[in-house]
Amino acid sequence: MTDGAEVRLRPVLESDLAMIRRFLTEPFLIGLDWSGFGDAQQPARRFAKDGYLGEEDGRLIPEVRGQACGLMSYRQGLYSGRAKYWEIGIGLLPEWRGKGIGWRAQALLTEYLFSHSPAQRVQAGTHPENTAEQKSLVKAGFQLEGVIRACEFRAGAWRDGYLYSRLRDDPAPEVTPLPEHPTS
Repeated sequence: MTDGAEVRLRPVLESDLAMIRRFLTEPFLIGLDWSGFGDAQQPARRFAKDGYLGEEDGRLIPEVRGQACGLMSYRQGLYSGRAKYWEIGIGLLPEWRGKGIGWRAQALLTEYLFSHSPAQRVQAGTHPENTAEQKSLVKAGFQLEGVIRACEFRAGAWRDGYLYSRLRDDPAPEVTPLPEHPTS
């Protein structure tokens, strides 16, 4: 799946497992979402189970010009009985941040989920300190819904979060070509 501006999403490959392990074992590689060391063997077990393409959750790789840029996640939630929705997340490797890849990848994943499920809503959370992600979500067509107070324990304290959403009927963002950036 591509956005016409060189960002595409693809399933996880076995060769991506080393990068996924980095997100579990390198402190602060994913910025404010670091929650401590994780099981470095978990990515291989999950990949062997279903290639990270489960019915209720999964992972995709955003890439530019054939190079993996990070990892995207999606998981299904449920509001009020039958109202299923998707929650998405993204972690870009440091060398790919600030280049317009994140919002494009989030817009692509949202369109993918709307195309392949009846969900009316896709949502994403971020930290009040993460202004880059807030701008990225807005650019990807999401709207700020509000503050979720004390929703996560991080760095020794309970922290607030911001909740964004995009509904099926909301307008899709306009995609423009990526500016030229060196890949290293």
